[in-house]
Amino acid sequence: MKETNYLIENEKIIEEIKKIPVFGPFNEEELHTLLHMSKLRVYKAGEDIIKESEIDSWIYFLIYGKVVISKEGKEITQIKRRGDIFGEMRFIDSAPRSASASAAADTVCLAIDAEHIENLTGDNKIAFGYILYRIFSEILAERLRIMNKELIRVKGKNAEKVWERLT
Repeated sequence: MKETNYLIENEKIIEEIKKIPVFGPFNEEELHTLLHMSKLRVYKAGEDIIKESEIDSWIYFLIYGKVVISKEGKEITQIKRRGDIFGEMRFIDSAPRSASASAAADTVCLAIDAEHIENLTGDNKIAFGYILYRIFSEILAERLRIMNKELIRVKGKNAEKVWERLT
């Protein structure tokens, strides 16, 4: 893996980040703050990005490439859309990594050090917390919908009955 230093006052990177829809809620000042706690990381195909059960403080946004998410060595999904996030569960619950992530092709990610977010104060902490949790909520809701469809597909009508009782 290759990585940059923390990204400071790089207008070219700011302009590129603005083009990614997931960063839409951030204003210019917030994007600058975000870059101060971020690095660009470049991975070759096959390189580990996150290892299951390890502890670190990084959240990743895919810039380009493809990432395979696996649990206990079995592929769960692939991340391939620009701006998709992974590694966010560690930020939400502080538990060790629940899955592994590896580059399936040459991949570039914006890696955000969540420890910096935790150290923000005042309005910055509130703004970042709100925006990130909103992004996380939207992503987790989408993943839950996909998982529910998959559960119904795998388990058939019995799963539908169980789901109906739960909702």
